Amino acid sequence: MSEIVPFPAAAAHDPRDREIARLSRGIGEKVRAARTANGESRRALSENSGVSQRYLAQIEAGEGNISVAMLVKLGAALDIPIASFFEQDQHDDTLRIALIGLRGAGKSTLGQSVARTSGLRFVELNDVIEQESGLSVADVIALYGPDGYRGFERSALQSVIDRHDRLVLAVAGGIVGAPETFDLLLDRCHTVWVQATPEEHMNRVIAQGDDRPMAGNPRAMDELKSILRQREPDYARAHAVLDTSGRSLQDSERDLMNLLRDRVQTG
Repeated sequence: MSEIVPFPAAAAHDPRDREIARLSRGIGEKVRAARTANGESRRALSENSGVSQRYLAQIEAGEGNISVAMLVKLGAALDIPIASFFEQDQHDDTLRIALIGLRGAGKSTLGQSVARTSGLRFVELNDVIEQESGLSVADVIALYGPDGYRGFERSALQSVIDRHDRLVLAVAGGIVGAPETFDLLLDRCHTVWVQATPEEHMNRVIAQGDDRPMAGNPRAMDELKSILRQREPDYARAHAVLDTSGRSLQDSERDLMNLLRDRVQTG
């Protein structure tokens, strides 16, 4: 799978390219928001507009070199005027960055670093779940089951969105198992998939002092690889991808800041 690079390299040098990148992102976000509000899948919008699913994915990621004719088709299919694609958001200072991916990818460590550098708040969604439920995540799952946990997760995400316009959010990797919650995350946050090889995921978890993934389970690595294969199509819907495989923490921090350079303004 090729890496999604949301911001053209030239954008750092040419103001015109920077403006094109900003407009492309804005159009992509509005297409995704309108599609989600209509309850349409990407496939359904493709059929209604005549725009291929692959091209729609590029547009929603802010990468599509979209034409006026294409905007006309999408506007008609979504029942929104073309001018709305170019309207400025009401809250230009909104900056929600969400990091997704399997445990051990480095979401918390990288999220805290980027938050410090950018002067943003850092939030772990599981911490919000525990605050709102009064229980540990393990107890929530034990008492209410996975479906109950997903309900708390959706409520916690909505609370974070309602309370914070600017933050870095680390999200549990299983959020992709709740399509409506994941769609909300994609719609309201700039989402980065923090990925690594299965071996690095496992080694990092064990290095953190947690050997439970391997304890008494000789098939733990096979199960981890299976989970990653199942979730990869959903993780790939993120606005950007950060591959931390074989990268030092400092290198990964720099890579993440480069991915976010047009969104995060540092001192």
